[in-house]
Amino acid sequence: MTIPTYDDVVAAAGRIAGHAHRTPVLTSRTANEELGAQLFFKAENLQRMGAFKFRGAFNALSRFDAAQRKAGVVAFSSGNHAQAIALSAKLMGIPATIIMPDDAPASKVAATRGYGGTVVTYNRYREDREAIGRRLAQEQGMTLIPPYDHADVIAGQGTAAKELFEEVGELDALFVCLGGGGLLSGSALATRALSPRCQLYGVEPEAGNDGQQSLRSGVIVHIETPKTIADGAQTQHLGTLTFPIIQRDVNDILTVSDAELVDAMRFFAARMKIVVEPTGCLGFAAARKMGDALRGKRVGVLISGGNVDLERFAALLA
Repeated sequence: MTIPTYDDVVAAAGRIAGHAHRTPVLTSRTANEELGAQLFFKAENLQRMGAFKFRGAFNALSRFDAAQRKAGVVAFSSGNHAQAIALSAKLMGIPATIIMPDDAPASKVAATRGYGGTVVTYNRYREDREAIGRRLAQEQGMTLIPPYDHADVIAGQGTAAKELFEEVGELDALFVCLGGGGLLSGSALATRALSPRCQLYGVEPEAGNDGQQSLRSGVIVHIETPKTIADGAQTQHLGTLTFPIIQRDVNDILTVSDAELVDAMRFFAARMKIVVEPTGCLGFAAARKMGDALRGKRVGVLISGGNVDLERFAALLA
């Protein structure tokens, strides 16, 4: 599979049109005043199934041939890619099997099953989800669609940044959350095509800075599963497709603490009246941390999703 280009992002936008929401771009006078900048929040927490992942999943499944559609799809995910594959598969009449960690948020597991997906659980700290996915695909003839390291997934994720630039024009900086790199690499393709001078930042939790280490060292760094409230960024390494794009097109990778994520969650809930999951807060938390360096700038923040158990959400903000 070859590394996707911006042309693939454009093609993906055509495939998902009428199926994925063109999510709103939100603004906040309070956020602007805090940073002395003009901020634009791409609200993918308002996407179908609550996260940007629907874009890549629908794009990937829409390219299945008749035999693949009949055999079905298998995917592994901590939650959002699971729901995205399950919903996309339901819309297309494709059987879906989803491998999820046994400690995944209950709301994400329930939603995945609600969309018709068959859930297979595993222990994220002792078992290899990728090996389980490959085995099931081989045994049952299904097509494996990984959560980030797939050209069609990357291209689909890039449509969110494409829409942002089309709506607000060029930006001085864009902050994008980083797990395995699907959203960041897709956003990079759109950024370099539509706002080439924009400073593009990936943002990881402090406990899981494999992407930052990889960018610094020039090779993909593997880490143990990080312990962080940002469950969507509990990945162990970047992908063989996502890393070269990130290495070429991303200016830097930043990190934030779990406490900073909670502060960002509280800001979104109190000031902007939206529910954002911890992973979705990575970009804004990093922008706030950068502070004065953004003064006078036009800044984009990609909010990746809003799928969080309400009990957990309340406990984190208490």
